[in-house]
Amino acid sequence: MFETLTEKLQRTFKNLRGQGKLSEEHLDGALAEIREALLDGDVNLAVADEFIAHVRQKALGAEVLLQLSPDQQVVKIVRDEIAALLGAEARPQFSSRPPSVWLIVGLQGSGKTTSTGKLARWLSEHGHRPLVVSTDVYRPAAREQLAQVAKATGTPCWPGAGTDKPLEIVRGAVREAKLSACDVILVDTAGRLHIDDELMNELTVLKRELNPAEILFVADAMIGQDAVRSAGEFHKRLGVTGVVLTKLDGDARGGAALSIRKVTGAPVKFAGVGEKYDAIEPFQPDRIVGRILGMGDVLGLIERVQKTVDEKKARELERKLREDDFTLEDFRDQLRQIRKMGSVEQLMGMLPKIGPFAKIPKDAQIDEKQLKTTEAIINSMTARERADHNLIDGKRRKRIARGSGTTVQEVNQVLKQYGDMRRMMKQYGGMARMKNRGLGKFAGLK
Repeated sequence: MFETLTEKLQRTFKNLRGQGKLSEEHLDGALAEIREALLDGDVNLAVADEFIAHVRQKALGAEVLLQLSPDQQVVKIVRDEIAALLGAEARPQFSSRPPSVWLIVGLQGSGKTTSTGKLARWLSEHGHRPLVVSTDVYRPAAREQLAQVAKATGTPCWPGAGTDKPLEIVRGAVREAKLSACDVILVDTAGRLHIDDELMNELTVLKRELNPAEILFVADAMIGQDAVRSAGEFHKRLGVTGVVLTKLDGDARGGAALSIRKVTGAPVKFAGVGEKYDAIEPFQPDRIVGRILGMGDVLGLIERVQKTVDEKKARELERKLREDDFTLEDFRDQLRQIRKMGSVEQLMGMLPKIGPFAKIPKDAQIDEKQLKTTEAIINSMTARERADHNLIDGKRRKRIARGSGTTVQEVNQVLKQYGDMRRMMKQYGGMARMKNRGLGKFAGLK
């Protein structure tokens, strides 16, 4: 999402390298480029100007002009200022006496219903028992839509049947939550295409009735500053406690994420990072800063691996590497693990844009469909063929191609990819064996 901003900031920092001592003229030029990068990244104008003023003040105050490595000093100051702009991590709030109520608000089409389902899924994974309810009695099939989302996420849903009055619906939901021991009620409220008094009055009544622990404004990150302005208006009228940014994995320029806390005073608490219901995570400003500055989000990547990789299978794979026993079945399992972690583009975006990863082309295209095709080809093999690839002759390749709806050339390509990975794994396994035998020092192993 932050590609444009990251690329321009990296270019600015690169231009500062090799300057020896940084002159005030060089600093002015760098700040002008940073300001342009922020504005191109759709950061609010007032926020960008205040940001640059703070960086200039700190750069001069820290005597950056006397430093031997001024680019590193400027990077540090920019990093600190972006971190201050985003604020500290804001944790979700709960009432002292359950059930806690989270009021989900926002304009129509911002993704409130989907976000409600994602939040319910996240709460369930973190030991809570949520209940969802929709008070959108105006949009056709809105309540039915939430019921389908609830079914997909395995969340109880209060239908509010027999009434079209939002107040009566939520009162019924509160009674149901207490009877069924649900400790969090997620209220998916009505939206409009624009902010009007009728909508705000209804939300104000719901707030007064429910005394919510959270009022979460759902903002579509793809619409940039429009989302910031809407969040500011909702905050002024309702007192928003947090923001849920949707489509943070998209190709938006990222300015909304940087501007929204400063403009509204409400922290970003959750970020939608994909279409699936588990694709939501607490917004962690320090990691976002790292991604903006090209430092990646290695901790986030590690967490995804820990969440999706089966530890038992990982140990078994390590054994296979040591014994040179990596089969087509193992190859397929590795592809499945990668797909479970999210899109390949997302994973690449979490890598730092430095060192060996700096050489990865910015516009590298990863065909997600190819992973599915590869898996289909391996699934069309017999168990014996997956265990011993040497059995797959020309006749078998034709049969596998027919069974997977592909061509013999595609089957050959998969077998070649497997062969390449097998050789790489064999090399790794050989080094591991050397290390285990005490020969690592001769191979340069630590």
